[in-house]
Amino acid sequence: MNTKVLQPMSTSMSFDNTEIAFAHLSNDDLKQSHWLFGLMGKPWLVKLGTKLTPWAIKAGLPIKGLIRKTIFRHFVGGETMEASIPAIEKMAKYHVQVILDYGVEGKEGEANYDHARDEFIRVINFASTQDNVPFMSVKVTGIARFGLLERLDSLMHVSPTDSLIKKYNDALAKLSNEERAEWQRVCDRFDLICKAADKADIGFLVDAEETWIQDPVDALTMLMMDSFNKEKLVIYNTLQLYRHDRVEFLEQCYKAAEERDFLLAVKLVRGAYMEKERKRAQEKGYPSPIQPDKQSTDNDYNEAVRFCIENLHRIGVIVASHNEQSNLLATQLMDTKGISHDHPHVHFSQLYGMSDNITYNLAAAGFSVSKYLPFGPIKDVVPYLMRRAEENTSVGGQTSRELGLIEKELKRRGL
Repeated sequence: MNTKVLQPMSTSMSFDNTEIAFAHLSNDDLKQSHWLFGLMGKPWLVKLGTKLTPWAIKAGLPIKGLIRKTIFRHFVGGETMEASIPAIEKMAKYHVQVILDYGVEGKEGEANYDHARDEFIRVINFASTQDNVPFMSVKVTGIARFGLLERLDSLMHVSPTDSLIKKYNDALAKLSNEERAEWQRVCDRFDLICKAADKADIGFLVDAEETWIQDPVDALTMLMMDSFNKEKLVIYNTLQLYRHDRVEFLEQCYKAAEERDFLLAVKLVRGAYMEKERKRAQEKGYPSPIQPDKQSTDNDYNEAVRFCIENLHRIGVIVASHNEQSNLLATQLMDTKGISHDHPHVHFSQLYGMSDNITYNLAAAGFSVSKYLPFGPIKDVVPYLMRRAEENTSVGGQTSRELGLIEKELKRRGL
């Protein structure tokens, strides 16, 4: 694709404009956000809530109304796709797009996997009716048995120096006939979702998983890119840069894309399973796949952003980050290289309900940006909500940053 040339902007991007960041929130909404982040700033309360809430839901206690009016309303689009339309349309007014996520955690069993496949296709078809929804997100664990992914991954580590696809093919040959038939059903589900995304012209984002099941997910996603990403960006893989091997993996994927002549599409995230990964590595006695410290993660994330933006002729990238410096770096690289803010191969994204200062200021500056918008019944999205609460408490300075910006805007409005 031809890159539209723009002169570099004379002023640098800023994420401090709270008038732009919170223009979509009414005074009451802003006060509600202030109250909610204030609660999430109390670690003891979050710890208690994340233990009691799932139990209360399972026990059938009448707390859904409370959840719906507070944390659910803030972080989730609605209980159904249709219920999410007001949130989608509201964001459209501010040029913010949407990545739709069917927020139900994976359930085991072939019938459940087939049901999840059908739901993912339904999401794609719904997204195609909304001008503002260019992407949807899928977890492979929604359509595949965790144990089978784990078995394939372990077989792929027998020859660690081979290429990803060779390791994958060798591992397939070692499966039993029953396992191979089960994996073929997974591939068939994946292929049907890809075909639906391709036909509807909706980007299909494959979420990252734990390291001990990630290799077969990477291999399957790469094979689908080879099939569907010949002329446009359809299938995206997700790279977790808190892993110390992902920059090298990104470079290897790029070489494969060049050799096979397809477009590499990646979503760059920092990662979601750090404590679990470190604990498992320690228990099983293997080197931790996680970076030694936050600075190393930041360095690799920014290096991945640079690599992608330097190779936009072959790469489509989603900078999915709540880190202001990483988003700033991407905008500065684009301006320095004279790359249009709405270049079709660069997209930014943040979670719904978080970092509005980044999202809405990027949108106001003409960048292509979205909110990751989950939907689903309250009882099914509780695990997602608990992760958001924990994340806001544990991520250094996240809650205080959100609170500080909201307080600045409350003051600006004289509230």
